[in-house]
Amino acid sequence: MLRMENLPGQDMEILLLHQNATKGTAIGPHHPSLMPKIMMRCLGRNSRRPESRSDDDDSVAKMKAAEQALEAKQKDKPSFELSGKLAAETNRVRGITLLFNEPPDARKPDVRWRLYVFKAGEVLNEPLYIHRQSCYLFGRERRVADIPTDHPSCSKQHAVIQFRQVEKEQSDGTLSKQVRPYLMDLGSTNKTYINDAAIEPQRYYELFEKDTVRFGNSSREYVLLHEKSAG
Repeated sequence: MLRMENLPGQDMEILLLHQNATKGTAIGPHHPSLMPKIMMRCLGRNSRRPESRSDDDDSVAKMKAAEQALEAKQKDKPSFELSGKLAAETNRVRGITLLFNEPPDARKPDVRWRLYVFKAGEVLNEPLYIHRQSCYLFGRERRVADIPTDHPSCSKQHAVIQFRQVEKEQSDGTLSKQVRPYLMDLGSTNKTYINDAAIEPQRYYELFEKDTVRFGNSSREYVLLHEKSAG
């Protein structure tokens, strides 16, 4: 049974009306004839006044202004992407900036290339195996040079042998991809030579089996061969 002292004044009036209509019989709070009126009373007390159209327009305007301010803030943020100059400066090994960047087609060779070093017609030491990485730097700067060239006429970073994947035309006219060795002089003072012909700096020159390479005024000659080269 619903205790009347727990109801608000207006709801108590509704309950008393129903009690009179039903000859003094108390009506529970969930009685179908009573619930709609009590709910309407509650809704009347707790519901907020609907906002006007002008209030809606103000809210939309404020939201758009906030979005525009956020976009402007994003545009004003500093960019942390590397510029061309900064990217070049980060190409460092042991604190030394390299004078070249490997090209996108750089690849490790699939042929076991070797350099045989000659001086005065005699072979020196063991051959230099140059198939384990995609490029080899020649120069006097031992902190970065893969193959040191200690002659005083050689530059600190003199030249580089770079292996690159290129397309080659076959005898039947089809194209196939191959990893080939190329030589580039890095702007050395005393030039780089292929078969006694000086090459232009900052350009790739393809190397072929049995080519001879020299650096500066050094008398050492580097002959390019591979494991299947004929004697």
